[in-house]
Amino acid sequence: MKYILLLGDGMADRPLDEYGGKTPLEISSTPCMDSLAARGTLGMVNTIPDGYEPGSDVANMCVLGYNPQLHYTGRAPIEAVSMGILLEDTDIAYRCNLVSFANNGDTTVMDDYSAGHIPTEEAHRFIAVLKKTLDSPECRLHPGISYRHVLIVKQGDPGVKTCAPHDISGREVAAFLPSGNGSELIRDLMSRSRTLLNNHQLNRERCARALKPVSSIWLWGQGKAVNLPSFHKKYALDGSVISAVDLIKGLGISAGLNSIDVPGATGYLDTNYAGKVAAALGALATRDFVYLHVEAPDEASHKGSLPEKIRAIEEFDSNIVAPVLEGLRRLSEPYRILVLPDHPTPLAIKTHSSEPVPFILYDSTKLPAQPLKRAYCEQDARATGVTVLQGWTLMDTFIRQK
Repeated sequence: MKYILLLGDGMADRPLDEYGGKTPLEISSTPCMDSLAARGTLGMVNTIPDGYEPGSDVANMCVLGYNPQLHYTGRAPIEAVSMGILLEDTDIAYRCNLVSFANNGDTTVMDDYSAGHIPTEEAHRFIAVLKKTLDSPECRLHPGISYRHVLIVKQGDPGVKTCAPHDISGREVAAFLPSGNGSELIRDLMSRSRTLLNNHQLNRERCARALKPVSSIWLWGQGKAVNLPSFHKKYALDGSVISAVDLIKGLGISAGLNSIDVPGATGYLDTNYAGKVAAALGALATRDFVYLHVEAPDEASHKGSLPEKIRAIEEFDSNIVAPVLEGLRRLSEPYRILVLPDHPTPLAIKTHSSEPVPFILYDSTKLPAQPLKRAYCEQDARATGVTVLQGWTLMDTFIRQK
């Protein structure tokens, strides 16, 4: 048996009044996922345990089969794993976004949590400038992908409280700066970065190209080193993870999965879909499990763009689900497919929420005599009455069900 998990980050949403109460999944044309929903198990799964913020870190840990209540330490240490950064017991890792601010009267607001989805090569130029001033024996910046980077603080204080920048789009940043014990250092680094980047030559070049300037770094998602049990020991399967973002790669690596880098995978609408599919099908030739992650629906949701979210969902269906299914059908082995988002990212709030998400579990050996009349969407998934309350148990069902 081969197993492949296809995750469209943030695909789930809330009903839109202007579309008669339909969600983006209902509005989008997704014939392949609809077909799988009509022939497989369709239901809802809770990927955010009570008391946890609805982040991709917690949600994807759940989806991968790990209980965050036992294993979660923070987002940034997971990303550090992907970047090959080894954390000491007393180190604290922070996610470091490159962000754009805007003036709103006398206040400064979060204009863009991604500095306009800054390309990786250009982002590295900014990080190189920042490192010269901000790096010290106490802390060090590490360049990542696009706007996503990592800061390591030696002997860090675990009492700092931070806020994700994608949660405060259009809001005054002063109200969401780091607070609590140890926050002075973190606020100082952010303030110094803002001073350094103000009117910097790199930003003058961006403005000349009508691009958003990089106003500051934004530090958040901190935590100590993560330690996950082996996925192979849990499920007796060897597997791979395919993603453009360090968070998902880091989760996979922490669980002992092989992380496959796909050239041109960007984490946005311009990602290399075909390369991801080829990598996934190639991995299944020698391994039994693949976790294929696509970030684009989530990014579109954070922008509040319904057209981009619909495009991202439809491209996930046509450029990921459809060719993966076609490739699996050519295999001589039976297979199972699990399709789902990690969490909702409602357009109305431009950030994550904690509601359950719809999932499809499709088994090539258990096809119904007649497909059911239903589609892949929140409403039809709720109507089945199938609900997985503890999200980390869905992987057990996916792999171990008879």
